[in-house]
Amino acid sequence: MILYTIPIISAYAPKLPIFDLSPSGYSYEYAKELLFALGSDGRNMYLNTQLPLDFIYPGLFSISYSLMLVWLFRKSFSEDSKIHYLFLVPFLAGFFDYLENVFIIKMISSYPDLQMSTVNTASFFTVLKSGFTVLFFTLLLLGFILFFKKRFF
Repeated sequence: MILYTIPIISAYAPKLPIFDLSPSGYSYEYAKELLFALGSDGRNMYLNTQLPLDFIYPGLFSISYSLMLVWLFRKSFSEDSKIHYLFLVPFLAGFFDYLENVFIIKMISSYPDLQMSTVNTASFFTVLKSGFTVLFFTLLLLGFILFFKKRFF
């Protein structure tokens, strides 16, 4: 997606990041501006190419990265540690990514009759997805640091 669909879609609105790449969310006015700037071809590309791929990615992200955290935490913490529950963080990121996608579909499909509540909900899920993704990468870094500390020091 990063090397193919996102650059193509971004070319339709080069100064406006697409919804998926707006970690701090977006306003109603921004959503209207982006959807207008994308035009019919850009919206169709987003809806029919980017979003179908983005329904595969969250599941792969959730499963693979949860397994990675499980492996790292087992190597670094006792089995009865509550830290093992943090393997759920990638699943939360993936879950909110799916919800974000559903609401992006709703925004694109309803354009130009865009509802503020739809944009606000989509933006909220984008922020949650981004937050849990950052939390995951923080946990991953911490897990590797602790793993190497325990193994080599």
